[in-house]
Amino acid sequence: MIEVRPVIGILGAGRFGVVVARLAARAGYPVVVAASGDSTRVALPSDVLARGARPATAAEAAERAEIVILALPIGKHRAIPVAPLAGKIVIDAMNYWWESDGLLAGFTDPLVSSSEVVREHLPASRLVKALNHMSAKDLEQEARPSGRDGRKAIGIAADDEDARDVVARVVDDFGFDPVIVGRLADGVRLEPGTEPFGADVDAHELRAMIDGFPNSQRGRRRAAALAARGPLSDGG
Repeated sequence: MIEVRPVIGILGAGRFGVVVARLAARAGYPVVVAASGDSTRVALPSDVLARGARPATAAEAAERAEIVILALPIGKHRAIPVAPLAGKIVIDAMNYWWESDGLLAGFTDPLVSSSEVVREHLPASRLVKALNHMSAKDLEQEARPSGRDGRKAIGIAADDEDARDVVARVVDDFGFDPVIVGRLADGVRLEPGTEPFGADVDAHELRAMIDGFPNSQRGRRRAAALAARGPLSDGG
């Protein structure tokens, strides 16, 4: 029996989006890729097109896809279609990195993960944080079949356990070992300023990095913000 895989829509046609499209197409997923504007601006490589990936507008990709990967600059998150993504699994692969993004309103609170801010724009979507902490180059070069020595790992954070498990399967199909970080708020452990961000490591090493979050730059900023709020803070 031939497995019918869900359509993956990728919002963002930059280098990262194209790499993710290649991984998805190689894994046998139908793929549609959208730039921020006209679909004719999406120039997919021949190998990606040959495996069936197709360009689309953001609205078309959101409508057709069953799983959507956000591969846009995070400052454009409010342009993401809301209604077509209601009830769908949405993988947030974006990052807020003030050094490159500048100071963006809503993303500067050290007690709030960037995915929680994105969820405010997509409240009816099943949001999962994943694919954000490894570079496009490493994603492209390090994919390996399940069980292969030297396989690298990708962290996953979500409140919806069923959506999390679906994304774990996608990550595995893409060629990486999934590592469950925790709830969506725990996606902060994969953000810029943490050891996992930019890391290219196996599941054991990634888990140790995630557990070391309190000692990271991001973790220390969060601890200082909690201390400043005093004993009434929930400390979560």
